[in-house]
Amino acid sequence: MPDLALLVADLVAVAVLTFVLYVPRHRRRDLIVAYLGVNVGVLAVAAALGSSTVGAGLGLGLFGVLSIIRLRSTELAQSEVAYYFSALALGLIGGLGTTPVPVAVGLMALILVVVAIGDSPRLLRRYRSQTVVVDRAFTSEPALVAHLEGMLGARVHAAHVQRLDLVNDTTWVDVRYSLTGEHVPAPAAEQPVTTATAAR
Repeated sequence: MPDLALLVADLVAVAVLTFVLYVPRHRRRDLIVAYLGVNVGVLAVAAALGSSTVGAGLGLGLFGVLSIIRLRSTELAQSEVAYYFSALALGLIGGLGTTPVPVAVGLMALILVVVAIGDSPRLLRRYRSQTVVVDRAFTSEPALVAHLEGMLGARVHAAHVQRLDLVNDTTWVDVRYSLTGEHVPAPAAEQPVTTATAAR
């Protein structure tokens, strides 16, 4: 059985992950119960079944099975997947109880710090990713990049054509770019990938 301090540390950590980091940045209400439920569920199962002999296998099994079920049930942004796995990892660390309390608490804190930094709106705030539908069929990559830069007002770093329709004269392209203006708005929390249509 894990130490009571680990259970408390896990509950505090998942509360910070959900309500301090995730909610202010993404504000998606339906995932709050998902993160809390996954964390507490894994914590309870790991605490009930975990031991030094089966802890590693139990942890890997829960991690794999739950992640497959969750990720197949709905489409998540990559940042939301990171929060989901963080909640899962916190539950396993707190529930297995095979790690000394100071080390376990340190690992929980490390997860929170990494998520806080990696999902910070200030990190690479000029960079964007969009799926753009251009109502012209571009067969030349340099011409496509020049058109996208003029349309988006940005520097295009990568443009991967997903679909080229010569009949309907359209190009679907995944664009990675950085804004060049002085005033850069914070990236939209719920729209890591959006769709835009360019005029001729």
